[in-house]
Amino acid sequence: MPTNYIPFNIVEVRFKGSRKDFYINHENLYLEMGEPVAVETATGGYDVGFVSLTGELVRLQLKKNKVDPAKVERKIFRKATGNDMDKYQAAKDLEWETMHRARKLALDLGLSMKLSDVDYQGDKTKATFYYTAEGRVDFRELIKKMAEAFRIRIEMRQIGMRQEASRLGGIGSCGRELCCSTWLTDFKTVSTAAARYQNLSLNTLKLAGQCGKLKCCLNYELDTYMDALKDIPNDIDRLETKRGTARLQKTDIFRRLMWFSYPGDENWIPLEIEQVRLIASGNKNGVKPEDLVELKEEATVVKPVTYDYENVVGQDSLTRLDEKGKKKKRSSARKRNKNKQQTAESKQAGSDRTVVTEQKLSQKAQPAAKRENRAPNEKPNTEKEGTKAAGNGQKARNNRKRYRGKKTNKDGGAAGNESS
Repeated sequence: MPTNYIPFNIVEVRFKGSRKDFYINHENLYLEMGEPVAVETATGGYDVGFVSLTGELVRLQLKKNKVDPAKVERKIFRKATGNDMDKYQAAKDLEWETMHRARKLALDLGLSMKLSDVDYQGDKTKATFYYTAEGRVDFRELIKKMAEAFRIRIEMRQIGMRQEASRLGGIGSCGRELCCSTWLTDFKTVSTAAARYQNLSLNTLKLAGQCGKLKCCLNYELDTYMDALKDIPNDIDRLETKRGTARLQKTDIFRRLMWFSYPGDENWIPLEIEQVRLIASGNKNGVKPEDLVELKEEATVVKPVTYDYENVVGQDSLTRLDEKGKKKKRSSARKRNKNKQQTAESKQAGSDRTVVTEQKLSQKAQPAAKRENRAPNEKPNTEKEGTKAAGNGQKARNNRKRYRGKKTNKDGGAAGNESS
């Protein structure tokens, strides 16, 4: 940095509701972004704001807002002290109650106005009321009543719908906080032509923002659409063919396609811009093609998809792109070997379980003689085993005879009772 460099002594300070102003740092205080400062006001006293811009960037901001640095007169008194911040916070705590009481006073007086916000000065000596109204409003009686109720100086300031949305804030249809309440400071004119150039439906409910006006974001991509529309013909509404007259239904600006359809046909036929110009020039000379569908089929050529960015970071061994362009993971050799080993182990375990199951089933099917190392059809080879088997058979026959005898006696007793 040169030794004779003099830092720019004008600072941009931000207040409530995205209001910003420029002040002279006549004492060359070291100020950082977001630091609270006590600044001079136009009506006396001081206000508390926060530093939003310093250095040479302020010079560019002055040039953008067309402000002459020589006309900046108000000064920065000091960095905000603890007492200044306590008074500032106490003033901000009064704003909610003050606004509702002022609304009730305006309603009692029957004024056709809407009080949207109130801003207290940092030293609690003045309050600025922001309102919206369709026409001029005589609020002299309202100021008298508010001065008696709040014991402060009152200033009324009329704002537009966009400024009201900026001060109140909210969530837009995109799901994000409103641009005007976060970063947008200057409001440019938005017309319905911006929606027409972008092929948007002229639906007021969809194009309007929280303020009831056309959305500011309609201007964001307008320049891109204007550049793309330079190569698209705007004087071709119909194409003459031997099949009939095809009318333009839709234009895809960035894909450079124009969609045509025949009367009574629900299918839309997409044609490239060069084809449309060629057919239109032929129609001027009296030449008509057979059908637009045939031209579409002739122009449709399947091109192989190649990806030049497949190995730009040298990680083709880890990841690759499939035919649809999506990332596809490749398993390493270690992972493949592990999977093969687990598959072989599961097959071996399955075969072992099969052998064990067959052995159990064969054991259940064999008689007790097999489990004693004897053939299934082999007769007892000892007299003791034969006597035991015969005794078991005789015992079973005796039990069956005894059961049938009891049942017969029971039935006979019941029949005798009935006859008596």
